[in-house]
Amino acid sequence: MKVEQSEALVTISDLNVTLGGKQILQHLHTWIPRGRITALIGLNGSGKTTLLRAILGEIPYQGRIQFHCGHAHRPGHPERIGYVPQRLLFDTNLPLTVCELLALGMSWRPIFLGVSKGLRRKIVDLLRRVQADHLADSPVAGLSGGELQRVLLALALEPLPELLLLDEPAAGIDFRYQGEFYGLITRLNEEHGLTILLVSHDLSVVSSSAHHVLCLRNGQILCEGPPREILSGERIAEIFGEDKAVYAHSAHAS
Repeated sequence: MKVEQSEALVTISDLNVTLGGKQILQHLHTWIPRGRITALIGLNGSGKTTLLRAILGEIPYQGRIQFHCGHAHRPGHPERIGYVPQRLLFDTNLPLTVCELLALGMSWRPIFLGVSKGLRRKIVDLLRRVQADHLADSPVAGLSGGELQRVLLALALEPLPELLLLDEPAAGIDFRYQGEFYGLITRLNEEHGLTILLVSHDLSVVSSSAHHVLCLRNGQILCEGPPREILSGERIAEIFGEDKAVYAHSAHAS
């Protein structure tokens, strides 16, 4: 189903990002549809993570990123953006349980005082949303890649964001369980109407889960539209060039 731009949650106009003297994004115009899953694809170094960081406000940019939010507070700004990064931003060997880790992100109470019963109930309910409530008392250091990503996803969902950004969220997950993880992302979108911007190299996931696709090449939007139009053999060759076989094999297998 084609998505109309009038349904945009975010519009991006003439976006330019220069880091370390190198222009990463140049004259980028695009949009993110409300309540849908948008997949961001392209070769490594094409600017995908930089675009996410610009939307988060983590890096300086020129141009305009406009949020069309439905709340009455701070018009033009989201109440909350959830983010699951490609790389961990903390030491996974910290002597913490999953419950304690989430409590650090959800409460001002010092962790050495323990987790209150009320907060623990809230954390278990949050983990249940991502099918990980059984991990509440597990040490973070012992989690598998898939389990850790579910925990990070749970943290990104508290409070429920207006926009959820996922940067290669299944990169550390065993291939056998990636489909299950992406199924969870689809369910969150359907049940909560979450607007999701997802970076992925797995074109089978993009084809089955995304409503809208953005293709980056050399810091510019090469093409965008519904997966059935974007993921044709000709388009894939244009996007990925000589590396097309690495990305296209799973899409053609379906």
